[in-house]
Amino acid sequence: MASKLAGRVVLITGASSGIGEALAREVARRGGRVVLAARRAERLEALATEIRRSGGEALATPCDVTRDGDVERAVAQASEAFGGLDIAIANAGFGVAGRVEDLALDDFRRQLETNVFGALRTVKAALPELKRSRGGVALVGSVMGYLAVPAVGAYTMSKFAVRALAETLRAELHADGVAVTHVAPGYVASEIRQIDNAGNRHEGAQDPVPRWLVMPAQTAARQIMDGIVARRAEVIVTAHGKLGVSLSRHAPWLLRATVSRLPRKRRVSER
Repeated sequence: MASKLAGRVVLITGASSGIGEALAREVARRGGRVVLAARRAERLEALATEIRRSGGEALATPCDVTRDGDVERAVAQASEAFGGLDIAIANAGFGVAGRVEDLALDDFRRQLETNVFGALRTVKAALPELKRSRGGVALVGSVMGYLAVPAVGAYTMSKFAVRALAETLRAELHADGVAVTHVAPGYVASEIRQIDNAGNRHEGAQDPVPRWLVMPAQTAARQIMDGIVARRAEVIVTAHGKLGVSLSRHAPWLLRATVSRLPRKRRVSER
């Protein structure tokens, strides 16, 4: 796997923490040249410095996927610095929680702007370079893109849409030689469960998910990159995630019965 990624240029959005940060380290470990894109410039530069000191190649480019033009600038900087782009990973995202009747329309707009339109902006910005390199695009969704559960309707809407986008792109880009990988993590160590509905992080907030259920981010990153390098259509991460997706496909009646008994309170997002 390492030799297949050596020298290839990989753009990662949401690279300042969680899965995105772990993916950046994994790409560098395998010899890839990584382009780090996220809003927190200081954290990006610190990660880029860490990678360079370890002998890797990294470019930090501040980027907000909710703003038109930001991802295009990141792609242009990647092309200028490294001569092109081979893989784009649309990873940036956060989770809005709450019952549909309790959320404002602006909560849904904010959720979709980051998770759906952010992924779409990444795809559209990267496609010209990816077509030239016959590379790959990965959309990081969630197990919640298969499971609709109480009190995370906005989040599940966004992740169902990400999965639909991945399946559409896979058909549209097949003739261009561009691979499309849909990534569906379950509970992975990240800051997502410290982020409120407005997108603000509450550092030190207790993770409501039991530690034994949370996969280390670096473990998840290895599995994700294995799938992307192999140009797989789908990568489901965590055992509980695989179980949930399997139930949604093969025993939806059992899944519906289980979900209908879940508490009607604020729930935590996957990933």
